[in-house]
Amino acid sequence: MTALRPHAEDQYSDELALLAATDDRIRPPGWRLSPQAVVTYLLGDGAKITPKYVGPRRLIEVAVATLATDRALLLLGVPGTAKTWVSEHLAAAISGDSKLLVQGTAGTAEEAIRYGWNYARLLAEGPTEDALVASPIMRAMRGGTIARLEELTRVPSDVQDALITILSEKTLPVPELNTEIQAQRGFNLIATANDRDRGVNELSSALRRRFNTVVLPMPASAEEEVEIVARRVAQLGASLDLPAVPTALEEIRRVVTVFRELRTGLTEDGRTKLKSPTGTLSTAEAISVITNGMALAAHFGDGTMRPADVAAGILGAVVKDPLSDGVVWREYLETVVRERPDWLDFYRAARDA
Repeated sequence: MTALRPHAEDQYSDELALLAATDDRIRPPGWRLSPQAVVTYLLGDGAKITPKYVGPRRLIEVAVATLATDRALLLLGVPGTAKTWVSEHLAAAISGDSKLLVQGTAGTAEEAIRYGWNYARLLAEGPTEDALVASPIMRAMRGGTIARLEELTRVPSDVQDALITILSEKTLPVPELNTEIQAQRGFNLIATANDRDRGVNELSSALRRRFNTVVLPMPASAEEEVEIVARRVAQLGASLDLPAVPTALEEIRRVVTVFRELRTGLTEDGRTKLKSPTGTLSTAEAISVITNGMALAAHFGDGTMRPADVAAGILGAVVKDPLSDGVVWREYLETVVRERPDWLDFYRAARDA
């Protein structure tokens, strides 16, 4: 059996091994690579190490430097800015294990952050070490590795505050056993939160002080976003055994252009102001639209991706609210897309969709 989506440390094991073998810089306690090598792993070296993130180098340097201190790292940004992706690759490069993960939701309980109990053993034996069920964060503390917490602002506020002692004292009290877990050197936490969730469960000032926040921006230019989408689509296509679509780049540029114009509320030439839909139209959504278009072209077409293969996907990404977003999309089609001579096929496909 082959995993549909291998963990970063498995998918890029050869690159991590190569960096480890040639890395002669100082490594913080518990780290498998030096901070410089971790940055190279994330951004690539133009040769044997492929880029995992395309964006400002300084942001990644600040993130890596933070994890080498006693401050936890909070990756903040709108949906689709690769927060989870960066978090996973940082953990893989630093600890060789990105699987110590807590997924934050409105129903996340304190046990997911601290520890729980095997209730069958608890009833039979009482509170014992064997009856205790360690959380991913407790396991990271014991092993001196990186733990990850996704969507921190979705976690209820009282559960969030369970992190305060862990991050400030680097200990996790277990009063039932009259003991505590002390974090080993190398332990740290990477949390993610998205800008759109600000106010869902605001972080307390005490907890916010325990984090160094790095904001991951949307791609700065259209070319940068096209590069990101093209690279990620190629990776996904290979993992899903989708045939290569030679004309995909043209449609990638079109999808990126549509998303960026609607996201910013302005056409590329700066001449026409546009209404923006309620959705984020993120890079991640662009990747999804193109991947779906590749599947349509490969399995239900002749292998050439055409506007009709991406039109329905774009419609689904843009129109989240049928009333308000539907108006935005129709106005964009009639005032912008229709006026571009080389976009007439896309205009017809989008109208049909």
